[in-house]
Amino acid sequence: MDGRHRAAYAVIILFGIVSLFGDIIYEGARSVSGPYLHLLGAGALAVGVVAGLGEFLGYALRLVSGYLADTTRHYWAITFIGYGMLAAVPLLALAGSLFLILERVGKGIRVPVRDAILANATATVGRGWGFAVHEVLDQIGAIIGPLIFTAVFLARGDYRNGFALLTVPFALMLLTLFFARRRMPEPALFEDSRPTHRVNTLPGSLLPYGVFTALTMAGFAAFPIIAYHFAVTGTVSEAEIPLIYAVAMGVDAVAALAIGRTYDRFGLVTLLSVPLLAIGIPFLAFGTDRALAFVAVVLWGAAMGAQETLLRAAVADYTHISKRGTAYGIFNTVYGAAWFVGSAFIGWAYTVAIPLVVGFLVVMQVGALAAFARVRRGFAAPA
Repeated sequence: MDGRHRAAYAVIILFGIVSLFGDIIYEGARSVSGPYLHLLGAGALAVGVVAGLGEFLGYALRLVSGYLADTTRHYWAITFIGYGMLAAVPLLALAGSLFLILERVGKGIRVPVRDAILANATATVGRGWGFAVHEVLDQIGAIIGPLIFTAVFLARGDYRNGFALLTVPFALMLLTLFFARRRMPEPALFEDSRPTHRVNTLPGSLLPYGVFTALTMAGFAAFPIIAYHFAVTGTVSEAEIPLIYAVAMGVDAVAALAIGRTYDRFGLVTLLSVPLLAIGIPFLAFGTDRALAFVAVVLWGAAMGAQETLLRAAVADYTHISKRGTAYGIFNTVYGAAWFVGSAFIGWAYTVAIPLVVGFLVVMQVGALAAFARVRRGFAAPA
């Protein structure tokens, strides 16, 4: 392994550790947000709207932050602002659900810039593998975060105790981010600006990919909605919900490594795994069978691993380095808008009839499978 590869891996791992601490914070909160909102008196529609609105704002702002990063080249400053807003989660110990939305806003600011930096670093090690390594470290934090709440509940603590404990990983996250900034002050130097693919122009050529992404995410139930169903029906106990979410995050990590390697070998066809994994979830999650609920959570984790690795890697491979932040902004805006609309509809449909929820989710994933053929034509072929 030469010096360039070692430096690239160092940056990927440092950013993975940053994401590890970040995930301890926000995935810990996410694992209990459904039951927490239920405790505050929210109904299914309100949970769907809060979850979806937070996701939408978090993804819509990526369009702005990605464009600003490309035009100002202040990648690190924007990244620090975005990660700094994770302070909203520990503050949930003092206030209500508004901070759940503010945390998503911070993620919207940081993610396209972080992904653009990672795209530079992964150019020398393989995009699928590089993003998968980052995802694994990310998901280690996503496992620890929910377990913190499980431990708090077992110790007879409450939600506020759990949120307050998240101050510690927040401080460690900022410290690691400073180290990453020192290791890679100029991200673009890690990547040859001459593309190895016939890259797309923006934004029109990303339209087929946007349709595929939108259908996939509209038909993917956010975990707070699934957890709400578990809590309302009593299928899974309150203390077990963050625990099974941690299991899902572990599955996410394992799936990311396997799928990342597969993407580097086979390319875009690997994207089919995203809707194929998601299509079975609603049949298992929205019942009252405890065993099937656990299977649904495992499948949900695998689908998340596929999404987080493949969708990001494909954008990096088929857009020019000079437009990478903008491309991630466009992609993530579509991603978030679709998840918001889908979550809001699912929340409403849940109040009408659960079969309506299941039918909607399945139709969206079937549509995504049909849209894939257009994706392959819409993306430029390798040179």
